[in-house]
Amino acid sequence: MNALIIFGLLFGLMLTGMPISISLGLTVLTFLFGFTNTDVQTVALKLFTGIEKFEIMAIPFFILAGNFLTHGGVARRMINFATSMVGHWHGGLGLAGVIACALFAAVSGSSPATVVAIGSILLPAMLKQGFPNRFGAGVIATSGALGILIPPSIVMVMYSVATNTSVGALFMAGVVPGLMLAGFLAFTTWYRARKFGYPRQPKATVQERIKAFRESVWGLLLIIIVIGGIYAGLFTPTEAAAMSAVYAFIVAVFIYKDMGLKDVPKVLLSSANMSAMLLYIITNAVMFSFIMTDQKIPQTLAEIMIGSGLGPITFLLMCNIVLLLAGNVMEPSSIVLIFAPILFPIAMQLGIDPVHFGILIVVNMEVGMCHPPVGLNLYVASGITKMGITELTIAVWPWLLTMLVFLVIVTYVPAISLTLPKLLGVM
Repeated sequence: MNALIIFGLLFGLMLTGMPISISLGLTVLTFLFGFTNTDVQTVALKLFTGIEKFEIMAIPFFILAGNFLTHGGVARRMINFATSMVGHWHGGLGLAGVIACALFAAVSGSSPATVVAIGSILLPAMLKQGFPNRFGAGVIATSGALGILIPPSIVMVMYSVATNTSVGALFMAGVVPGLMLAGFLAFTTWYRARKFGYPRQPKATVQERIKAFRESVWGLLLIIIVIGGIYAGLFTPTEAAAMSAVYAFIVAVFIYKDMGLKDVPKVLLSSANMSAMLLYIITNAVMFSFIMTDQKIPQTLAEIMIGSGLGPITFLLMCNIVLLLAGNVMEPSSIVLIFAPILFPIAMQLGIDPVHFGILIVVNMEVGMCHPPVGLNLYVASGITKMGITELTIAVWPWLLTMLVFLVIVTYVPAISLTLPKLLGVM
């Protein structure tokens, strides 16, 4: 009964058009003061201790690093490097877009930032070369989703905060699935380009490739600094986030010089706004998780599901369906913070690895970012391409179908996610 009241309040407030964060907060307050006798001091204490986690500090630092890189010319150089490597294949610029998104994802941690950084440069170039607008939009909107799977990832930090899973293990677990999905999307891009006879570029010479690599190397080095530093034990994921923000600032302002010191306050303010929004969502989600646990809702659900004979295979299928449906109406951060505390205890009782479960959730979030009505990547791509959401939805369907196939594979083959972190000894 309490579960029905809580979710009825939440979805009722969301249907009014109220932001998710405020809906969460009002649901918690209404339920606490209207249906329980919980001490207000306990609530206040939980509110502060819930967000008093070192890992949360990684979020503003990764956002800041991503903003410096987006404004600092790193994306353009990554595109040039990717184009020099694969531009002569079928749909060369499209393939370069997939690779550039994968590379930029490895330094930004955000899908919308990846779509903006790569799409705003690549899409006009693709149109100029004779690619249909829909093809370019489909490639960038879906490949940009790699931003939350290839580490570092802000969504993985959110999952870690919600479930107390190791951020380092999650980052390492995202490497192989991220590269695999990039390969799947690249194959779809190549196949459609070959089928419809889209343009190819002249093959770059060895000298041109070396030049493109040298120009992009400062951006590429950030991948080694973040992942290599965590694996080598030089710093924690949170410290790696701080390092990446400082490094991105130095590269953008003093090495590439595409950004002046006068532009830094604007980037800092933009990053602070985004960080404040996410931290506000986290705060309310922590309280939501508290009342769910206090009312023993996840535990009761786990007992019902296990008692009814629900096995890991059926449970994972159900999780995918629930998360994909949630992706229709909510953005990734909110989905992770609301559903992870509910589904995670059940997954643990069924013997599902917490790191594998985290990657499954992240891949679901990727798919959700690419389909309407709330797909963030579609709205970002719409702003760049000037295409309507309906037209963009049609444009992305071949790549979206590819992502769904990959979701099934990564759901039922845990080794894809777990082999690398086990080899590196981080889990």
